[in-house]
Amino acid sequence: MNPISSNDLQTDPSQFPDLDVYAVAGNPIIHSKSPAIHRRFAEQSKQAMHYGRMQPAIGQFIQTAKAFFAAGGKGMNVTVPFKLDAQALAEVLTARAQLAGAVNTLWMKEGKLYGDNTDGLGLVSDLLGQGIQIQNARILLLGAGGAARGVMGPLLEQRPAQLIIANRSSAKADQLVHLFGELALSHNVQLAARSLQDLQDQSKTPQAFDLVINATAAGLTDQSPLAESALGNIFKPGVFAYDMVYGKTTQFMQQALHRGARVSDGLGMLVEQAANAFLIWRGADVTIDPRAVLLELRT
Repeated sequence: MNPISSNDLQTDPSQFPDLDVYAVAGNPIIHSKSPAIHRRFAEQSKQAMHYGRMQPAIGQFIQTAKAFFAAGGKGMNVTVPFKLDAQALAEVLTARAQLAGAVNTLWMKEGKLYGDNTDGLGLVSDLLGQGIQIQNARILLLGAGGAARGVMGPLLEQRPAQLIIANRSSAKADQLVHLFGELALSHNVQLAARSLQDLQDQSKTPQAFDLVINATAAGLTDQSPLAESALGNIFKPGVFAYDMVYGKTTQFMQQALHRGARVSDGLGMLVEQAANAFLIWRGADVTIDPRAVLLELRT
């Protein structure tokens, strides 16, 4: 077959005739931990498969993905900036993917390309794995972009008492409240929008939250979405602060620590969303241990 892309990193299925071939696609992608994670899952479950990285050029994802599946590729994880492209490419979307508005998992089944979003499942699995109670909790979700939208469905299905979405522009948060309003109502969850500035006003934020999730990308640039004047209204000792960014103690996490909160980065979410994708591809009866893989990555 022709090369999938000039940046293809060992993901040509014809090079692995005796293995099922999977890949993660993103740009940039060389830093991705997904191959190591899926390699361990394959070892744990004795699956004969190869998992590589691919870096399509911006604007070339759909062409690259079509070539990969046409050559016999079995499945693909999709990361920034191609999740919307993956949704457009998929012929069949799961209900989760439709709600999330993006796809991070693709696979071929009976001649059709399916798309799902496992990000929210990954977040919930990691929180529960760390002993965090979501049911009946008061949750603050920072950000109203794709990362926030991608996790809202699974969070609401856990039946928290309240989910507040706070964003720089409350209009974007209002859109998510409208989009997820019916699901929240069906699970008896109080769903509301705030601006980040509202969090500084004690009359609008009268009590601290049980769980605060940063779904903004502020941590990538050593910033926080929270003003110092908002911290006393949000955090108290025992609150759990979770940043989806992984691999470092972000400014958001430092703010939470200084207020007596417990913190976590998003590495566990990465591993758990990968686990859900792996089970979609290889079968729900396959036995893997995501927490053991997470422990290996942290040591």
